[in-house]
Amino acid sequence: MSASSSEQAVRDPEAGREVIAGGIRTNVHDLGSGAPLLLLHGSGPGVSAYANWRLVMPALAQQARVIAPDLVGFGLTRRPEGFQFTIKNWRRHVLDLLDELGIERCDVVGNSFGGALALSLAVHAPQRVRRLVLMGAAGVPFTITPGLDQVWGYEPSLEAMRGMLDLFAYDRSLVNDQLAELRYRASLRPGVQEAYRDMFPAPRQRWVDALCSDQDAIRALPHETLIVHGRDDRIIPLDNALTFHRLIERSQLHVFGCCGHWTQIEHAERFARLVGDFISEKDKS
Repeated sequence: MSASSSEQAVRDPEAGREVIAGGIRTNVHDLGSGAPLLLLHGSGPGVSAYANWRLVMPALAQQARVIAPDLVGFGLTRRPEGFQFTIKNWRRHVLDLLDELGIERCDVVGNSFGGALALSLAVHAPQRVRRLVLMGAAGVPFTITPGLDQVWGYEPSLEAMRGMLDLFAYDRSLVNDQLAELRYRASLRPGVQEAYRDMFPAPRQRWVDALCSDQDAIRALPHETLIVHGRDDRIIPLDNALTFHRLIERSQLHVFGCCGHWTQIEHAERFARLVGDFISEKDKS
């Protein structure tokens, strides 16, 4: 086997390419061509862009340029010294990344914590967002669920990670032990758990509140918005999706039955088709 073949064989699938965004070395998956589609992952332990979006990126890349970064403190994007974990700083990182990639405007899909970030992006930099997809999203007030409190309080062990998957998925058979192993190993990378503990220390209701956007600002959003939620989500309540649908005038709501927090994993084909159809619709504005 040649050296290049050997490197390819052992290459970490979570590694995309490195982009310096606002001085931060950022791991980004960048695939496909066409109008840019930004995918923002959630905040579960061991999460990365690849772990979150791996099942839908190939399908979405057939019609768009898919940009899926590891946000600061997650995956292979290390936390720079002095970086404070706030929605404002994460938003700045995303905007710096778009600037570095030369992307003026894009469709944005956000999952859970990433949904709150996508919403914040649309509120504070509306000109950078074309269409918005909120999937199992935080970003409006709710009482923290026992599931989310457990997720944010994760301490590394394979058993604990398997327990996380039981919380995330409606049908545990759809999220196998290979995924648990992937995310457990990721949570053991140097500095990862230390950063994770700093993000959401107890009491954790304050971090739910810190991710919220102003409801008048949400109500004023001009963007066409697709809201997606699992009916059986034990991490982020379905009521969040109903609240978004009430607040955002140009919104549509799709609720998946027999689905927990991971629509993009439990119903990957349907989710990719739903998002693909949404972003390919003719602009009605």
